[in-house]
Amino acid sequence: MTAIEPWQTAEIAGPKRASVIIKPEVADAMIQRAKHPVLIIGHLAAAIDLDDHKMIDYLLLLAQKGHIPIIGTGNTNRELQKRGYREGGIMPAVDIGQRLCDPTWKGLDGKEPYDLAIFAGLPYYMEWTILSGLKHFAPHIKTMTLDNTYQPHAHWSFANISVKDWLENLKAIIENLEG
Repeated sequence: MTAIEPWQTAEIAGPKRASVIIKPEVADAMIQRAKHPVLIIGHLAAAIDLDDHKMIDYLLLLAQKGHIPIIGTGNTNRELQKRGYREGGIMPAVDIGQRLCDPTWKGLDGKEPYDLAIFAGLPYYMEWTILSGLKHFAPHIKTMTLDNTYQPHAHWSFANISVKDWLENLKAIIENLEG
């Protein structure tokens, strides 16, 4: 078996790298085990076509079925509102990374710090940088990325997979979540 490589050439993550999500059940277990997860959706989720729907549609289903609050970045909030979702917050991606590093931040709902941050739909290089900051400065939070490119700074990430495999995995994660 060959080592999983970052999607972007020449990126060196260091000795500690993300565990690869081989089966959707791994992601489901992490989501269900989390006490206070959050889903961070970037603007690319509204632009990426998967099957007959956009990536953001699948992420909304995931959030609803898993009872996960959403923080949208950029113009993602507009896309969420078009789809009837109004409970989430909106913040610049870099601010989200900085807030998540703060162990005293109680999240948008003011309840308790998030213990699992799930990222999807951000530009690769931006997600790489935010996850690197969280990896080094936020030991209290676990991270997962649901994009189809390997992010070594996350705790869990898909390998570099095809769009077809990615869609199958997203559908399986959503289907397997306990409602």
